Amino acid sequence: MTHKQINIRKAVESDSERLWGLMRDLAIFEKYIDVFAITPEIVREKGFRKDNPDFYCLVAESGDEIAGMLVYYFLPYTAQNQPAIYMKELYVEAKYRGRKVGEKLMEALKLEAVQNNCGQIKWTVAPWNEGGKRFYERLGANQNNEWINYEWNV
Repeated sequence: MTHKQINIRKAVESDSERLWGLMRDLAIFEKYIDVFAITPEIVREKGFRKDNPDFYCLVAESGDEIAGMLVYYFLPYTAQNQPAIYMKELYVEAKYRGRKVGEKLMEALKLEAVQNNCGQIKWTVAPWNEGGKRFYERLGANQNNEWINYEWNV
């Protein structure tokens, strides 16, 4: 089977429905679908129709299909007096895994960080996601065990 080339680009409003589908698939994969409250309209409004969007998104495209997505936002103020990027979601469709789609999305995010004078990219990985941990370590990322994540539901 011949594979189409994978192209990375910034998401646009017309991607909203498909992005929502990938976000839903990720919620199923990461086992939080029972609290998943995003709709295609929310993706459109919060990511594309606001002057200062709540998130940014890169997509991996193969032909006319979206093979994967990477959702991120900026942390404008850090102790290093330099912005950082927080990667919220990285998801690649099952049929596109093993084709370096995730790696291409991460490299595009790294370029985005450099272009925006960010000193760091941060994210979390579920402790049971061994494949994800191996992927990030293969890219040269370091696990940070100095901090413990807390949540406070209000």
